[in-house]
Amino acid sequence: MRKDNPMAQMGKYLGLAFLIPSSALVGYVVGYLLDKSFHKTFFTMIFLLLGIAAGMIELVRELMQDDGGKR
Repeated sequence: MRKDNPMAQMGKYLGLAFLIPSSALVGYVVGYLLDKSFHKTFFTMIFLLLGIAAGMIELVRELMQDDGGKR
């Protein structure tokens, strides 16, 4: 992606804005379906937290890549 294209940058950062909520939703749905199939109540919370963690990890990776890996 070219750094001087503001529309491409805006699209990338808008996509990052939906990263954590979408990964949390996927984790919640997977946990909910596992709860229903195994008749348990803890899978939803576990997979929701895993989804949030996965979204945050991917967000940090994208931002580090965008920053060039500098600290």
